[in-house]
Amino acid sequence: MPDPQSILMIKSHSLGVGDLLRSSAAWRVLKNRWPHAKLHLVFLSKHPGYPTEALIEQHPLLSSAHFITVRDKDPSHPQGQKVPFKTIWKSFSKVLQEVDADLVIDFEPHGIKTSVLTWLAGQTSGASTWGIAQFPLRSLFYQHTAPSVQDYARSHGLELPMDYTHRDFVVLKALGLDRGTTPIEMQVTEEGKAWQSTYRHHFQNNLPIIGLNIGCGTPDAMHKRPSLPHLANCFHQLLQKHPAQLLLSGAPFEKEVNQEFIGLLNSISKQPVHIMDAAGETTLSSSSGLIDACDVFISTDSGPYHMAVALRKPTLVLFTYPERTSFHNEAWCRRLINPSADEFEFEVASLLQGRNAS
Repeated sequence: MPDPQSILMIKSHSLGVGDLLRSSAAWRVLKNRWPHAKLHLVFLSKHPGYPTEALIEQHPLLSSAHFITVRDKDPSHPQGQKVPFKTIWKSFSKVLQEVDADLVIDFEPHGIKTSVLTWLAGQTSGASTWGIAQFPLRSLFYQHTAPSVQDYARSHGLELPMDYTHRDFVVLKALGLDRGTTPIEMQVTEEGKAWQSTYRHHFQNNLPIIGLNIGCGTPDAMHKRPSLPHLANCFHQLLQKHPAQLLLSGAPFEKEVNQEFIGLLNSISKQPVHIMDAAGETTLSSSSGLIDACDVFISTDSGPYHMAVALRKPTLVLFTYPERTSFHNEAWCRRLINPSADEFEFEVASLLQGRNAS
Protein backbone atom coordinates (compact mmCIF):
# COMPACT_ATOMS: atom_id res chain seq x y z
CA MET A 1 0.00 0.00 0.00
CA PRO A 2 1.39 3.43 -0.92
CA ASP A 3 1.88 5.84 1.95
CA PRO A 4 -1.40 7.67 2.60
CA GLN A 5 -1.45 11.45 2.56
CA SER A 6 -4.88 12.01 4.12
CA ILE A 7 -6.42 9.60 6.63
CA LEU A 8 -10.09 9.89 7.58
CA MET A 9 -10.97 8.20 10.89
CA ILE A 10 -14.59 7.40 11.75
CA LYS A 11 -15.84 6.97 15.32
CA SER A 12 -19.23 6.98 17.01
CA HIS A 13 -19.00 5.24 20.38
CA SER A 14 -18.90 8.01 23.01
CA LEU A 15 -18.16 11.72 23.10
CA GLY A 16 -17.11 11.73 26.74
CA VAL A 17 -13.85 13.63 26.99
CA GLY A 18 -12.01 10.64 28.43
CA ASP A 19 -13.48 8.19 25.92
CA LEU A 20 -12.47 10.23 22.89
CA LEU A 21 -9.17 11.51 24.28
CA ARG A 22 -8.08 7.91 24.71
CA SER A 23 -8.12 7.61 20.91
CA SER A 24 -5.05 9.85 20.85
CA ALA A 25 -2.75 6.85 21.37
CA ALA A 26 -3.99 5.43 18.06
CA TRP A 27 -3.57 8.83 16.41
CA ARG A 28 0.03 8.93 17.63
CA VAL A 29 0.79 5.46 16.25
CA LEU A 30 -0.68 6.44 12.87
CA LYS A 31 1.33 9.66 12.87
CA ASN A 32 4.52 7.80 13.79
CA ARG A 33 3.96 5.37 10.91
CA TRP A 34 3.11 8.07 8.36
CA PRO A 35 4.54 11.37 9.66
CA HIS A 36 3.47 13.37 6.61
CA ALA A 37 -0.11 12.12 6.54
CA LYS A 38 -2.87 14.42 7.75
CA LEU A 39 -5.29 12.91 10.27
CA HIS A 40 -8.95 13.87 10.07
CA LEU A 41 -11.62 12.73 12.53
CA VAL A 42 -15.33 12.31 11.81
CA PHE A 43 -17.48 11.56 14.84
CA LEU A 44 -21.14 10.57 14.65
CA SER A 45 -22.55 12.27 17.71
CA LYS A 46 -25.81 11.51 19.50
CA HIS A 47 -25.59 14.79 21.41
CA PRO A 48 -25.58 18.08 19.46
CA GLY A 49 -23.06 20.60 20.75
CA TYR A 50 -21.25 18.28 23.17
CA PRO A 51 -18.50 20.24 24.99
CA THR A 52 -15.83 17.67 24.08
CA GLU A 53 -15.97 18.89 20.49
CA ALA A 54 -14.18 22.19 21.16
CA LEU A 55 -11.38 20.42 23.01
CA ILE A 56 -10.78 17.70 20.42
CA GLU A 57 -10.86 20.21 17.55
CA GLN A 58 -7.67 21.68 19.04
CA HIS A 59 -5.81 18.39 19.40
CA PRO A 60 -2.32 18.81 17.89
CA LEU A 61 -2.32 15.39 16.18
CA LEU A 62 -5.47 16.18 14.19
CA SER A 63 -5.56 18.30 11.06
CA SER A 64 -9.33 18.55 11.43
CA ALA A 65 -12.22 17.20 13.48
CA HIS A 66 -15.83 17.04 12.30
CA PHE A 67 -18.90 16.17 14.37
CA ILE A 68 -22.02 14.98 12.60
CA THR A 69 -25.11 14.61 14.78
CA VAL A 70 -27.28 11.55 14.22
CA ARG A 71 -30.06 12.83 16.50
CA ASP A 72 -31.53 16.33 16.47
CA LYS A 73 -31.72 16.48 20.27
CA ASP A 74 -30.11 14.89 23.31
CA PRO A 75 -31.00 11.14 23.39
CA SER A 76 -32.87 11.66 26.67
CA HIS A 77 -35.12 14.30 25.11
CA PRO A 78 -38.64 12.87 24.59
CA GLN A 79 -38.98 14.62 21.21
CA GLY A 80 -35.54 13.64 19.93
CA GLN A 81 -35.58 12.24 16.41
CA LYS A 82 -33.02 10.34 14.36
CA VAL A 83 -31.44 12.35 11.58
CA PRO A 84 -32.19 10.75 8.17
CA PHE A 85 -29.21 8.82 6.78
CA LYS A 86 -29.42 10.88 3.60
CA THR A 87 -28.66 14.00 5.66
CA ILE A 88 -25.81 12.27 7.48
CA TRP A 89 -24.29 11.12 4.18
CA LYS A 90 -24.55 14.64 2.76
CA SER A 91 -22.56 16.03 5.68
CA PHE A 92 -20.07 13.16 5.53
CA SER A 93 -19.49 13.41 1.77
CA LYS A 94 -18.76 17.12 2.17
CA VAL A 95 -16.04 16.30 4.69
CA LEU A 96 -14.74 13.55 2.43
CA GLN A 97 -14.32 16.02 -0.42
CA GLU A 98 -12.69 18.64 1.81
CA VAL A 99 -10.03 16.34 3.24
CA ASP A 100 -9.44 14.37 0.01
CA ALA A 101 -8.90 11.17 1.99
CA ASP A 102 -7.03 8.27 0.41
CA LEU A 103 -7.40 6.04 3.48
CA VAL A 104 -10.63 5.67 5.49
CA ILE A 105 -10.65 3.76 8.79
CA ASP A 106 -13.81 2.72 10.64
CA PHE A 107 -12.79 2.24 14.28
CA GLU A 108 -16.18 0.93 15.40
CA PRO A 109 -16.74 -2.83 15.74
CA HIS A 110 -20.53 -2.49 15.87
CA GLY A 111 -23.21 -0.44 14.17
CA ILE A 112 -24.31 -0.09 10.57
CA LYS A 113 -23.91 3.66 9.98
CA THR A 114 -20.11 3.79 10.13
CA SER A 115 -19.87 0.64 7.97
CA VAL A 116 -22.10 2.07 5.25
CA LEU A 117 -20.34 5.45 5.33
CA THR A 118 -16.97 3.75 4.94
CA TRP A 119 -18.23 1.66 2.03
CA LEU A 120 -19.70 4.71 0.32
CA ALA A 121 -16.44 6.60 0.86
CA GLY A 122 -14.55 3.87 -0.95
CA GLN A 123 -17.07 3.78 -3.78
CA THR A 124 -17.19 7.54 -4.36
CA SER A 125 -13.60 8.60 -3.69
CA GLY A 126 -11.56 5.51 -4.41
CA ALA A 127 -10.06 5.63 -0.91
CA SER A 128 -8.73 2.45 0.65
CA THR A 129 -11.18 1.31 3.35
CA TRP A 130 -10.44 -0.57 6.57
CA GLY A 131 -12.74 -1.92 9.25
CA ILE A 132 -13.37 -4.67 11.79
CA ALA A 133 -14.86 -8.03 10.79
CA GLN A 134 -16.76 -8.31 14.06
CA PHE A 135 -19.37 -10.39 12.22
CA PRO A 136 -18.82 -12.37 8.99
CA LEU A 137 -20.99 -10.21 6.73
CA ARG A 138 -19.51 -7.00 8.10
CA SER A 139 -16.32 -7.59 6.11
CA LEU A 140 -18.30 -6.92 2.91
CA PHE A 141 -18.29 -3.20 3.72
CA TYR A 142 -14.48 -2.89 3.69
CA GLN A 143 -11.60 -3.65 1.36
CA HIS A 144 -9.46 -4.73 4.32
CA THR A 145 -10.51 -6.02 7.72
CA ALA A 146 -9.08 -6.74 11.15
CA PRO A 147 -10.25 -9.68 13.28
CA SER A 148 -12.96 -9.27 15.89
CA VAL A 149 -12.53 -7.55 19.24
CA GLN A 150 -12.54 -10.97 20.91
CA ASP A 151 -9.74 -12.24 18.68
CA TYR A 152 -7.71 -9.09 19.27
CA ALA A 153 -8.08 -9.36 23.05
CA ARG A 154 -7.14 -13.03 22.98
CA SER A 155 -4.03 -12.43 20.86
CA HIS A 156 -2.86 -9.64 23.19
CA GLY A 157 -3.67 -11.39 26.46
CA LEU A 158 -6.29 -8.80 27.39
CA GLU A 159 -9.49 -9.29 29.35
CA LEU A 160 -12.84 -8.15 28.05
CA PRO A 161 -14.16 -5.55 28.18
CA MET A 162 -10.95 -3.81 27.12
CA ASP A 163 -10.22 -0.22 27.99
CA TYR A 164 -11.07 2.33 25.34
CA THR A 165 -7.44 2.98 24.46
CA HIS A 166 -6.98 -0.62 23.32
CA ARG A 167 -10.30 -0.61 21.44
CA ASP A 168 -8.92 1.69 18.77
CA PHE A 169 -6.06 -0.68 18.01
CA VAL A 170 -8.33 -3.53 16.90
CA VAL A 171 -8.72 -2.12 13.38
CA LEU A 172 -5.14 -0.88 13.28
CA LYS A 173 -3.95 -4.49 13.56
CA ALA A 174 -5.02 -4.93 9.93
CA LEU A 175 -2.57 -2.15 9.06
CA GLY A 176 0.21 -3.89 10.97
CA LEU A 177 0.15 -1.23 13.70
CA ASP A 178 0.34 -2.05 17.39
CA ARG A 179 0.00 0.11 20.47
CA GLY A 180 3.05 -1.12 22.32
CA THR A 181 3.45 1.26 25.25
CA THR A 182 2.08 4.36 23.49
CA PRO A 183 0.25 6.60 26.01
CA ILE A 184 -2.61 8.97 25.32
CA GLU A 185 -1.62 12.60 24.87
CA MET A 186 -2.71 16.20 24.59
CA GLN A 187 -1.22 19.67 25.06
CA VAL A 188 -2.26 22.73 27.01
CA THR A 189 -4.50 24.73 24.72
CA GLU A 190 -4.31 28.46 24.11
CA GLU A 191 -7.33 28.86 26.38
CA GLY A 192 -5.47 26.88 29.01
CA LYS A 193 -2.43 29.14 28.75
CA ALA A 194 -4.69 32.20 29.05
CA TRP A 195 -6.27 30.73 32.20
CA GLN A 196 -2.83 30.25 33.74
CA SER A 197 -1.91 33.86 32.99
CA THR A 198 -5.12 35.16 34.54
CA TYR A 199 -4.94 33.06 37.73
CA ARG A 200 -1.19 32.97 38.26
CA HIS A 201 -1.41 35.49 41.10
CA HIS A 202 -3.42 33.00 43.20
CA PHE A 203 -0.34 30.80 43.64
CA GLN A 204 2.45 32.78 45.27
CA ASN A 205 3.29 31.01 48.54
CA ASN A 206 5.73 28.45 47.04
CA LEU A 207 3.68 25.52 48.31
CA PRO A 208 3.06 22.69 45.84
CA ILE A 209 -0.31 22.81 44.11
CA ILE A 210 -2.52 19.74 44.44
CA GLY A 211 -5.45 19.71 42.05
CA LEU A 212 -8.68 17.97 43.00
CA ASN A 213 -11.55 17.08 40.74
CA ILE A 214 -14.36 15.55 42.80
CA GLY A 215 -16.55 15.57 39.71
CA CYS A 216 -19.04 12.81 38.92
CA GLY A 217 -21.85 15.30 39.41
CA THR A 218 -24.33 13.84 36.91
CA PRO A 219 -26.91 11.32 38.17
CA ASP A 220 -25.40 8.43 36.20
CA ALA A 221 -21.93 9.05 37.68
CA MET A 222 -22.70 9.70 41.34
CA HIS A 223 -21.72 6.14 42.28
CA LYS A 224 -18.14 6.96 41.24
CA ARG A 225 -17.84 9.74 43.82
CA PRO A 226 -16.10 8.90 47.12
CA SER A 227 -17.54 9.76 50.52
CA LEU A 228 -16.89 13.47 51.09
CA PRO A 229 -16.22 13.15 54.85
CA HIS A 230 -13.70 10.39 54.17
CA LEU A 231 -12.10 12.41 51.36
CA ALA A 232 -11.78 15.38 53.71
CA ASN A 233 -10.11 13.15 56.32
CA CYS A 234 -7.68 11.86 53.70
CA PHE A 235 -6.68 15.39 52.74
CA HIS A 236 -6.47 16.46 56.38
CA GLN A 237 -3.96 13.71 57.13
CA LEU A 238 -2.01 14.48 53.96
CA LEU A 239 -1.78 18.23 54.54
CA GLN A 240 -0.62 17.83 58.13
CA LYS A 241 2.58 16.20 56.87
CA HIS A 242 2.79 17.68 53.38
CA PRO A 243 1.54 21.29 53.31
CA ALA A 244 0.14 22.29 49.96
CA GLN A 245 -2.41 24.55 48.36
CA LEU A 246 -5.51 22.95 46.86
CA LEU A 247 -6.96 23.84 43.49
CA LEU A 248 -10.46 22.43 42.96
CA SER A 249 -11.91 22.04 39.49
CA GLY A 250 -15.39 21.18 38.31
CA ALA A 251 -18.38 22.16 36.23
CA PRO A 252 -20.68 24.97 37.40
CA PHE A 253 -23.15 22.46 38.87
CA GLU A 254 -20.30 20.91 40.91
CA LYS A 255 -19.59 24.12 42.82
CA GLU A 256 -21.91 22.98 45.59
CA VAL A 257 -20.10 19.69 46.21
CA ASN A 258 -16.75 21.48 46.16
CA GLN A 259 -17.97 23.90 48.80
CA GLU A 260 -19.29 21.04 50.90
CA PHE A 261 -15.87 19.38 50.76
CA ILE A 262 -14.13 22.65 51.67
CA GLY A 263 -16.43 23.07 54.67
CA LEU A 264 -15.71 19.54 55.87
CA LEU A 265 -11.95 19.99 55.48
CA ASN A 266 -11.90 23.33 57.26
CA SER A 267 -13.95 21.92 60.13
CA ILE A 268 -11.29 19.34 60.99
CA SER A 269 -8.15 21.33 60.11
CA LYS A 270 -6.33 23.15 62.89
CA GLN A 271 -4.37 25.27 60.41
CA PRO A 272 -5.82 27.40 57.60
CA VAL A 273 -5.97 25.50 54.32
CA HIS A 274 -5.00 27.32 51.13
CA ILE A 275 -7.87 26.48 48.77
CA MET A 276 -9.06 27.89 45.47
CA ASP A 277 -12.35 26.61 44.10
CA ALA A 278 -12.37 27.07 40.31
CA ALA A 279 -15.56 25.10 39.63
CA GLY A 280 -17.47 26.77 36.83
CA GLU A 281 -14.54 29.00 35.91
CA THR A 282 -13.11 26.85 33.13
CA THR A 283 -14.18 25.24 29.91
CA LEU A 284 -12.82 21.83 29.00
CA SER A 285 -10.21 23.62 26.93
CA SER A 286 -9.10 26.07 29.60
CA SER A 287 -9.10 23.33 32.23
CA SER A 288 -6.03 21.97 30.46
CA GLY A 289 -4.23 24.99 31.92
CA LEU A 290 -5.66 24.38 35.37
CA ILE A 291 -4.49 20.76 35.36
CA ASP A 292 -1.08 21.73 34.01
CA ALA A 293 -0.65 24.29 36.80
CA CYS A 294 -0.81 21.53 39.42
CA ASP A 295 2.13 19.55 40.76
CA VAL A 296 -0.16 16.57 41.39
CA PHE A 297 -3.71 16.09 40.14
CA ILE A 298 -6.23 13.95 42.02
CA SER A 299 -9.51 12.99 40.42
CA THR A 300 -12.39 10.57 40.37
CA ASP A 301 -13.01 8.53 37.21
CA SER A 302 -14.04 11.46 35.03
CA GLY A 303 -12.85 13.52 32.08
CA PRO A 304 -10.22 15.61 33.92
CA TYR A 305 -8.55 12.38 35.08
CA HIS A 306 -7.91 11.35 31.49
CA MET A 307 -6.81 14.86 30.60
CA ALA A 308 -4.26 14.83 33.42
CA VAL A 309 -2.85 11.51 32.22
CA ALA A 310 -2.70 12.83 28.64
CA LEU A 311 -0.82 15.91 29.90
CA ARG A 312 1.63 13.60 31.71
CA LYS A 313 0.77 15.21 35.02
CA PRO A 314 1.48 13.12 38.14
CA THR A 315 -2.04 11.77 38.65
CA LEU A 316 -3.92 9.87 41.33
CA VAL A 317 -7.34 8.52 40.38
CA LEU A 318 -9.82 7.44 43.04
CA PHE A 319 -12.20 4.60 42.23
CA THR A 320 -15.12 3.41 44.33
CA TYR A 321 -14.99 0.00 42.58
CA PRO A 322 -12.63 -1.71 40.12
CA GLU A 323 -13.30 -0.35 36.63
CA ARG A 324 -10.73 -1.97 34.36
CA THR A 325 -11.90 -0.16 31.24
CA SER A 326 -10.94 3.17 32.82
CA PHE A 327 -7.46 2.22 34.05
CA HIS A 328 -4.27 3.84 32.80
CA ASN A 329 -0.97 2.07 33.44
CA GLU A 330 1.46 4.92 32.84
CA ALA A 331 4.31 5.57 35.27
CA TRP A 332 2.92 8.98 36.19
CA CYS A 333 -0.54 7.64 37.10
CA ARG A 334 -1.54 5.81 40.29
CA ARG A 335 -4.94 4.43 41.18
CA LEU A 336 -6.62 3.61 44.47
CA ILE A 337 -9.91 1.83 45.11
CA ASN A 338 -11.68 3.01 48.27
CA PRO A 339 -8.33 3.87 49.92
CA SER A 340 -7.65 4.39 53.59
CA ALA A 341 -6.25 7.75 54.67
CA ASP A 342 -2.82 6.11 55.04
CA GLU A 343 -2.91 4.69 51.52
CA PHE A 344 -4.04 8.04 50.15
CA GLU A 345 -1.28 9.92 51.94
CA PHE A 346 1.39 7.47 50.79
CA GLU A 347 0.47 7.67 47.11
CA VAL A 348 0.13 11.47 47.00
CA ALA A 349 3.39 11.92 48.92
CA SER A 350 5.09 9.57 46.48
CA LEU A 351 3.83 11.57 43.50
CA LEU A 352 4.94 14.82 45.15
CA GLN A 353 8.38 13.33 45.82
CA GLY A 354 8.65 12.24 42.19
CA ARG A 355 7.72 15.75 41.11
CA ASN A 356 10.44 17.21 43.36
CA ALA A 357 13.02 14.74 42.04
CA SER A 358 12.29 15.70 38.45
